Amino acid sequence: MEILYLSRQDIEGLGIGMREVIEVVDQGFRLKGIGKTEMPPKPGIHTRPHAFIHAMPAYVKEMEVAGLKWVSGYPSNPEIGLPYITGLLVLNAPDTGIPFAVMDCAWITAMRTGASAGVSAKYLVGKESGVVGILGCGVQARTSLRALVETLPGLSRVQCYDLFPEASRRFIEEMGRMFPVLQMEQSRNPDEMMEDADVVVTAIPIVTEPKPPLRAGMLKKGGLAISLDYDSAWTGSAMRECDKFVSDDVHQLLSTKEEGIYFGSIPEHIYADLGDLAAGLKPGREGPMERIFSMNMGIAVDDMVTARLVYERAKVKGAGTRLPL
Repeated sequence: MEILYLSRQDIEGLGIGMREVIEVVDQGFRLKGIGKTEMPPKPGIHTRPHAFIHAMPAYVKEMEVAGLKWVSGYPSNPEIGLPYITGLLVLNAPDTGIPFAVMDCAWITAMRTGASAGVSAKYLVGKESGVVGILGCGVQARTSLRALVETLPGLSRVQCYDLFPEASRRFIEEMGRMFPVLQMEQSRNPDEMMEDADVVVTAIPIVTEPKPPLRAGMLKKGGLAISLDYDSAWTGSAMRECDKFVSDDVHQLLSTKEEGIYFGSIPEHIYADLGDLAAGLKPGREGPMERIFSMNMGIAVDDMVTARLVYERAKVKGAGTRLPL
């Protein structure tokens, strides 16, 4: 027996585009919505303040992909020249349980997170959305913008803010080269970033004692908020003022809330799971003036369907290294 090992360089060399990732993530949500997945809430350990190491297993039945992502997030890592997110993903054969692939998960995590923002926009955005606001200009902001370009045909302007101005400047320079037709603006503060924004994506580090800068009244009527950072960026009043509150996995959201660290001030009523929307079980946006909030925690179903795409492409291209098991 042997496994295929794929490094991050191997994965990046496969040439997989964001549109492909959005398609498989959307399919994963649809299968989740009709009960074709198995995904327990992720357990984790926390070795340092604000840091986590999580185990994320899932099985997606119709796509026949099963596995586990073992991922860490350490907000202090960039200060010593290390990435915030690191980890490995293992794929197992659903019929025998034998592991057949091990791969770096940083690219997968970044791409599927951005893709989930694209899926949220697909079902929840207003028709005339042309302005995006981005809080936090790191890796997930970059992949989220790539996904929103795919899902917002009228996108013309991006307003971004980061606590570190140099991060905003790098974001504008890099993403401006990738999408030269977009007007990229560096905001002076979160309030300016929110002005006129039809879609707001927040992607700052997740912390246990946040001081959220985004308050009630800042999200315009008809706007869509997409949180990729738990409740680190949004006050409870800002979340509760929204007409609809959805999540990428309601069960995981409520299980995490019960632990007493995160999500203490989310609305009592959760309208839907993204799986409900992808499967057509509930409507998404129903009115042009609805404020809608999408809490995207990042789920293992997204990881597994993306990892399957990576593995199948690697087989075609002969990428990676074969190792004895």
